[in-house]
Amino acid sequence: MRSVALLGPEGIGRLLFDQTKLFSSAEGWEPFLGLLFPRGLMLMDFEEHRLHRRALSVAFKAEPLKAYLAALNDGIAARLAQWRQGPREMLFYPAIKQLTLDLAATSFLGAALGPEVEAIKRAFIDMVAASVAFIRKPLPGTAMRRGVEGRALIVDYFSRQAPLRRERGGSDLFAQLCRATHEDGSLMTVREIADHMSFLMMAAHDTLTSSLSAFVHLLGAHPDWQERLRAEVVGLGLEPGEALPFERLDELRLTEMAFKEAMRLIPPVISLPRRATREFEFGGYRIPAGTRVNTSILFAHRMPEIWPEPERFDPLRFTEEAARGRHRFAYAPFGGGAHMCLGLNFAYMQAKCFAYHLLAGTGVSLAPGYRPPWQMVPIPKPRDGLRVTLDPRP
Repeated sequence: MRSVALLGPEGIGRLLFDQTKLFSSAEGWEPFLGLLFPRGLMLMDFEEHRLHRRALSVAFKAEPLKAYLAALNDGIAARLAQWRQGPREMLFYPAIKQLTLDLAATSFLGAALGPEVEAIKRAFIDMVAASVAFIRKPLPGTAMRRGVEGRALIVDYFSRQAPLRRERGGSDLFAQLCRATHEDGSLMTVREIADHMSFLMMAAHDTLTSSLSAFVHLLGAHPDWQERLRAEVVGLGLEPGEALPFERLDELRLTEMAFKEAMRLIPPVISLPRRATREFEFGGYRIPAGTRVNTSILFAHRMPEIWPEPERFDPLRFTEEAARGRHRFAYAPFGGGAHMCLGLNFAYMQAKCFAYHLLAGTGVSLAPGYRPPWQMVPIPKPRDGLRVTLDPRP
């Protein structure tokens, strides 16, 4: 298919800060995700999107986030203890992928996935792989068929669980959605809950897997910054093994800046597609109604006129002083406008929690000269699994 790219911060702003309903997110994502996540938030537009986003937003307010952080603290601490007891050298990407899926299960579902965990994990992997498969119909033996079958399994799981969770209640995201209401007071249907949960679970573990892999890769490649972040963690004055309190998240300022810089260099979603609902003009060009358009987050994040020495890892780009005067859409790893990622605060919270537990007792190093090759679509990942060495720290 043919597409027009609106490049740079102005292009991102034009596409995302869409107050005149010029661009359809649903029609932009439909060719990629329509058979796999047909009723996720990204595949909704305008008033329908606003209503569903409002209903879902209750699950990402401060009190639910505190409950999710408790689950993150327990899950991350336990898994890092296992990693420290294993071989010092490990493939980080598959290990963090398993951890983020498990954390999404405990934070969002309130319990481990149980005996179906491997089938559900495989289903999510197949659904994401199918999103960029060349054959777009679910023909036998194709990636799209595997993705569609994975979706059926996921929807069946959440559809069976939703009525049970509605009765049982709880503080996890799934329980919150089961009780969430539309503006008219009606509960979401079981199918709506299943569709939103499948999309949120995918987003919560695949994009975080990518971002945390980039984060750890860059900390391993820049031991000076790793030590600065470790000093910040130690400076919290918490006892070894103590959980990271929700109230102290904001004190990890350097950690947040380093995570932001990792997402600048390797954003979890590198491009955002839309479809024009009517004719418009951009950069002196007249673009017809119905045109597929996109914007490149990766391109904007590497523009040297905005980011001097754009390939260099420098978290200090995100100090208040350095960011002053920078275009508001020069940095957009979580999108923007009406479709700004709903889980943005959850992502920063999980990254800080992971960094806190990792750096408090472990160093991360890479082999001399090692540069992992990155596959950038559909979601960036190190092709070789990201080989790292974990070194215990007192």
